[in-house]
Amino acid sequence: MMNWIELKDMHGLEEANQSSFDKPVVIFKHSTRCSTSALVRNKLERNWDDQQAIGIKAYFLDLIRYREISNAIEAKYGVYHESPQIIILENGKAFYNASHFYISFDDLLDKIPA
Repeated sequence: MMNWIELKDMHGLEEANQSSFDKPVVIFKHSTRCSTSALVRNKLERNWDDQQAIGIKAYFLDLIRYREISNAIEAKYGVYHESPQIIILENGKAFYNASHFYISFDDLLDKIPA
């Protein structure tokens, strides 16, 4: 079961950034107006395995409601905005991102250092 931490303000983004110094952090940018985004989110949630993802914090951003946070992510990490999009932060930097159907749980596990 995936336990999203919702990004609703800039404080939450700073918290995600700080957490990335302890363990990589996943940010999923989701558009509630996009059927592709809904499909990718559903697939990610169905395949998420807490045993394999121990300690990984997964942040969820509704970019329609909180577009300013999405803009801040693009500015802070230099990751061009797409939706849906997954970004992995480590040590305060974006070291991986993927969008659309390139997003998968297995790919995240491959990218996140053990």
